[in-house]
Amino acid sequence: MANTMQGKTVLISGATNGIGKQAAVDLAQMGAQVVIIGRSKARTDEALREIQTASGNNDVHALLADLSSMAEVRRVADDFRKQFSRLDVLLNNAGGVFNSRQETVDGYEMTFALNHLSYFLLTNLLLDMLKASAPSRIVNVSSEAQSGGALDFDDLQFKNTAYGMGGFKAYAQSKLMNVMFTYELARRLAGTGVTANVLHPGFVNTGFGKNNKGLMQFVMGIITVFAIKVEDGAKTSVYLASSPEVEGVTGKYFDKSKPKRSSPASYDEAAQKRLWEISEQLTGIASAAAV
Repeated sequence: MANTMQGKTVLISGATNGIGKQAAVDLAQMGAQVVIIGRSKARTDEALREIQTASGNNDVHALLADLSSMAEVRRVADDFRKQFSRLDVLLNNAGGVFNSRQETVDGYEMTFALNHLSYFLLTNLLLDMLKASAPSRIVNVSSEAQSGGALDFDDLQFKNTAYGMGGFKAYAQSKLMNVMFTYELARRLAGTGVTANVLHPGFVNTGFGKNNKGLMQFVMGIITVFAIKVEDGAKTSVYLASSPEVEGVTGKYFDKSKPKRSSPASYDEAAQKRLWEISEQLTGIASAAAV
């Protein structure tokens, strides 16, 4: 690949396997300085070596954090700021699906915290670096599951509502949140030189969902037969992170590297603002995004 990302610094969450890891390889091959965030030190160290070897680029680095913890998100943002002077691309990719309701160390529902609040908090904590590095890009990985998502603002964390569909109900909600967060973020960043886009990677054959037992593990094992390769699943993330074709493009939902309409619910601007305000309260952050 051409060195089209030479001089650029890219931060990728959830990059120890799957499409996050493949995106790290592809962007490092383009000459980027790549920083990955992983939870397990052993797995992160192994992924780091593999990315360096596969890309032929040793300018790949790793940070450790459990992104379901808001304190850990804050710490890893601080770690990044101490070690790196610029941020050209933030690729929010970490996520999970859980077949039973779990709570984080903060007492938040796990899917909500990991799939949405970590995106929200990490992005806001690093916005000043992104603005200083402009033109820069924020790329959020969602899923076509967003089309089946719905937000119940009276019970976003499923305290009083059935978790449903082996956790997929909570997952679909979180993926809708990714889209709504991106649209609100793009509006707030207008004129800053920072773009924000969101994507569906396709159904990819990764370890996603394999952390669960029982029915979900069985179902995931069957449907992976129809999944696309990791290399193909990472393409839209890499495209949005690197392609000159999307320079200045913001507030869009992409599938197969093409803009596409997301679910009707995702365009509700009042709901986007309400989700933003709730997220600010739960993460304890005064938003750094322009209002």
